[in-house]
Amino acid sequence: MTNLFRKKSKLEKLEEKYTLLMKKSFETSLKDVDKSELFQSQADKIKSEIQRLSLNSHS
Repeated sequence: MTNLFRKKSKLEKLEEKYTLLMKKSFETSLKDVDKSELFQSQADKIKSEIQRLSLNSHS
């Protein structure tokens, strides 16, 4: 129950956004390849930010 009110960290928010963009990319890939690639590139940028934050938190 306490997780319900717990504030999400920046890393958790980025991971959710990454997952959402990858899902959108997959769903649009059959209809509009250019739009799918746009979602994919946005997701890649977020993934690199996630990796940077993960490295900083472990160091």
